Amino acid sequence: MMILLLVAATIYFMSGKLGDGLFLTAAIVFQTSISLYQYSRSKNALEKLKDFSQPNCKVIRNGKIEEIKSEALVVGDSLMVEEGSLITADGSIVHSNDFSVNESILTGESFAIFKDKDNADKAIYSGTTVASGLAIASITAIGNETRLGKIGKSLESIDEEKTPLEIQIVNFVKRMAIVGIAVFAIVWAINYWHDRNLMNSLLPSLTLAMSILPEEIPVAFTTFMALGAWRLMKMGIVVKQMKTVETLGSATVICTDKTGTITENKMSLAKLFLLGSNTISSPTDAPSSNEIDLVTLAMWASEPIPFDPMEMALHETYKQIALADERPNYKLVYEYPLGGKPPMMTHVFENSSGHKIIAAKGAPEALMQVAQNLTPTQKQHTEAALQLLATDGYRVLAVGLAQFSGTNYPEKQQSLPFELVGLVAFYDPPKKNIQKVLEDFYDAGIAVKIITGDNAATTVAIAKQIGFRDYEKTITGEELMALNDDALKTCVMETSIFTRMFPDAKLKIINALKANNQIVAMTGDGVNDGPALKAAHIGIAMGKKGTEIAKQAASLILLEDDLSKMVTAVAMGRKIYTNLKKAIQYIISIHIPIILTVFVPLALGWAYPNIFSPVHIIFLEIIMGPTCSIIYENEPMEKHTMQQRPKALTSTFFNWKELSTSIVQGLAITAGTLFIYQYAVANGYNEALTRTMTFTTLITANVFLTLINRSLYYSILSTLRYKNHMVLLIILITVALVALMLFVHPFTVFFEFETPNPAQLLMATGVGFVAVIWFEMVKLIKRAKGWNKPDGAGHGRAVLTAAN
Repeated sequence: MMILLLVAATIYFMSGKLGDGLFLTAAIVFQTSISLYQYSRSKNALEKLKDFSQPNCKVIRNGKIEEIKSEALVVGDSLMVEEGSLITADGSIVHSNDFSVNESILTGESFAIFKDKDNADKAIYSGTTVASGLAIASITAIGNETRLGKIGKSLESIDEEKTPLEIQIVNFVKRMAIVGIAVFAIVWAINYWHDRNLMNSLLPSLTLAMSILPEEIPVAFTTFMALGAWRLMKMGIVVKQMKTVETLGSATVICTDKTGTITENKMSLAKLFLLGSNTISSPTDAPSSNEIDLVTLAMWASEPIPFDPMEMALHETYKQIALADERPNYKLVYEYPLGGKPPMMTHVFENSSGHKIIAAKGAPEALMQVAQNLTPTQKQHTEAALQLLATDGYRVLAVGLAQFSGTNYPEKQQSLPFELVGLVAFYDPPKKNIQKVLEDFYDAGIAVKIITGDNAATTVAIAKQIGFRDYEKTITGEELMALNDDALKTCVMETSIFTRMFPDAKLKIINALKANNQIVAMTGDGVNDGPALKAAHIGIAMGKKGTEIAKQAASLILLEDDLSKMVTAVAMGRKIYTNLKKAIQYIISIHIPIILTVFVPLALGWAYPNIFSPVHIIFLEIIMGPTCSIIYENEPMEKHTMQQRPKALTSTFFNWKELSTSIVQGLAITAGTLFIYQYAVANGYNEALTRTMTFTTLITANVFLTLINRSLYYSILSTLRYKNHMVLLIILITVALVALMLFVHPFTVFFEFETPNPAQLLMATGVGFVAVIWFEMVKLIKRAKGWNKPDGAGHGRAVLTAAN
């Protein structure tokens, strides 16, 4: 469009039409300003998103732990990294505890490497992730000086893959540009053949080419996506890539973990089961010495510096009930990290006199398998207690004790001679709003599945409390891994709760859902959620409790760990898609009458063949740009949007079904403008007055098309109540500019118009109104017959308000 404007302005200057040339030059400046404004808005929105998605890190400064942005790290800082965190600088380990890292980003090897300050390789590297434990390292390199930074230069040349909708828009605009070039060449050749004047034949051809090119569409797409991401950020939802905004409205399945997403993640030690006495009690009810011993043993099986909510609860309870705090007297001398299926972990502590405590905790099934003291009766008692506690919604861990005198510990913790001591049960209450969140997902046609590492009984108990559908359909990770591909595809569609899950099983679920043509959203917060988050169409990490690994793998971050924000995100995704669709349909509808009103008189040799010149077309473009990019971008969500089925990710605006409405509307407006044209000619009006009435008809149709296409289902009377201040502003500006052109003499002369009398003005505006208002009858028939009306339309006001 800029090239066409420059060529047209040059021709005007060469022809001595200084005013027209200056107007087009001003139009170039205006169009450039609009483009730069939209670009800067989009760029600023994305820069803010980039700031939000930067990883934080913990440092020890002046003896205190501080959380800072990774970019604030300096060489010499003491960086503290723990399980699940992303290492943000190169450093050398000065202290570690069961510390292992995944360096696959540098080495390509996916297994974890254990490191400590005594290793030959005690270095940690930026970009790698902590697989287990905790370490404190002294920073040796930051930014581009890190090992990853030196490699990272090669990533700058990699182009980001375009989304399906982006590709469709680019292809459509390219096709229209090719059509414009072809029509330009043909019309130029015809005009030049007739009058043999190069300059005079160029202008009508340029006018037609300008009318064909829909340059507003890619601008609207970029603006809608970038500002949509910015609006989501203001709601506490950080979108790391613009293409995620496009995908949000298509989500068909949401896979969520239980702890911290469905529940509060506020663990409290609620119940104790002692194997020796076969009793269940509360740790706060004057605990006996045996109960204190059970809590103490569970505490020794936890990390010395706890960060897991259950381990923090054990340390806190121990501090409250222990007769004397023995923790300063013991040192961790050996440990087995969490491992096995089901998982367990073991710690070996020793005091200065050589007394050892070998404590283990983990899934009850894991400890029961290795415990050597269990009689059949005790096993039955333990299973009964486990079932009772789990059915009440408690999260249950078993606690074991081993005696081992040597220092040559076995390779696997399961080989130690464990005795089962008892069970500890934690309560993590469901979030207060989770039932409403689930209802909103179900209303939106989105299936919800729980994927958790917890056992089936506990998960089902919580699911019952929150109104989760089909909670009786469960499967474990081991059972899932045993299925063949066909059975797996069926299973993931029919099953709602997946328990005792591990990373490979989670990834298999996501891939199986995708194989069923589902658009999958997956929530996660832990290290083991990374692969599944990366594989999902929409990976959702939690901003507060989420590990940096999860945040880096995800495409979207919920800053407040609130799943209800995901309902808002889906609503926003659907709103953006719907509004973009309205904008594109408007652009196509209004371009058709512009093209045909320019082309038909020229091609058919009517009385005034050059009814519009480039200055008229550019004026229309100046009006259309803000209309599609500002009015429709600010439109609120229609009330039925969250009761519709998710749209297919491959759906397009550019098929016959979608385009037919725009084409018919455009042809109706064309009929109106050409009718006024012929009416003016038949009444003997001169070219200036004919141009004025035709242009007024087109502008009137544009104004009412803007209002009517705000909804393709609800009436204009309903949409007038929508809260969008931009509508009135843009329309008032349009009307004011047209009034200047028609009634202020210098402008009237410049645009080659003639001031119409009231009857002529009424005729032109009336035809423009009628050329568009007929579509209200189509909408009335739709509403009367219930076409396209989803079940339950009119509900979901809370979601609507949040998305707006």
